[in-house]
Amino acid sequence: MTCSMRRTRRTLQVAGAGTAALLALTACSSSDSGSGSDSDSGSAKSGSSASSASSPKLSGDVTVFAAASLQESFTTLGKQFEKQHPGTHVTFSFGGSDSLAAGITGGAPADVFAAASPKTMKIVTDKKDNATTPATFVRNQLEIATLPGNPDKVASLEDLTKSGLKVVLCDKTVPCGAAAQKALDAGHLKLTPVSYEEDVKSALNKVVLKEADAAVVYKTDVKAAGGKVEGVDFPESAKAVNDYPIALLKNSRNAGTAKAFMALVQSAEGQKVLTEAGFLKP
Repeated sequence: MTCSMRRTRRTLQVAGAGTAALLALTACSSSDSGSGSDSDSGSAKSGSSASSASSPKLSGDVTVFAAASLQESFTTLGKQFEKQHPGTHVTFSFGGSDSLAAGITGGAPADVFAAASPKTMKIVTDKKDNATTPATFVRNQLEIATLPGNPDKVASLEDLTKSGLKVVLCDKTVPCGAAAQKALDAGHLKLTPVSYEEDVKSALNKVVLKEADAAVVYKTDVKAAGGKVEGVDFPESAKAVNDYPIALLKNSRNAGTAKAFMALVQSAEGQKVLTEAGFLKP
């Protein structure tokens, strides 16, 4: 009885091996007929198919709320992203980080928030309106913007306190305004501006339009303005460097594509665009 069972098992094993060999041969024949004599091409197609399966095509709209100082660099990155992923569209809303944060917590539809300070990002995270932990992707430093040629000979932050000089600051609730106040405190200086502006672009524009003699803005904004203003560095700015965090938002309607845009911002390619605009690496 035992010998009979052994013979039966032996027969099944041999049959199984033969079937496996036949299947393998059939598979090889199918592969060869599908790819011709170029086996490397067949492997490449297989690898490409596997890659496509693991990386689904991105599509749809993404709305990014971003600090006003990011306008030029993010617009460039948005165009690059759309070119790399046909079928996607990135819409930006630029402004003061505090008002953008308030809009997000108030229910404004957005996928990504890039703030000019951890403090303004905290407005969103405190309400648990973020889906990912905020990550610092760049930093930014202040600079004084003066009229072209610097006719008032502004050489320091203290010079902005001179009588008769019309100086503009960002509102203290905005990151650039909070940073300016921090720099003034570091220099033990008091300054009463002719106006407080809602965001850094508005402050810079006052100088561009010659409605102010100087403004405390970011280096990136001075650089973006080209010859419309002249920049003056000051040592106190080192005490008021802003970290810029970015996060995916909880109510994102296109999380996959939004994450891909964030990945571009944080990639070597994205960092190159940002550092060329004058931002500091995180």
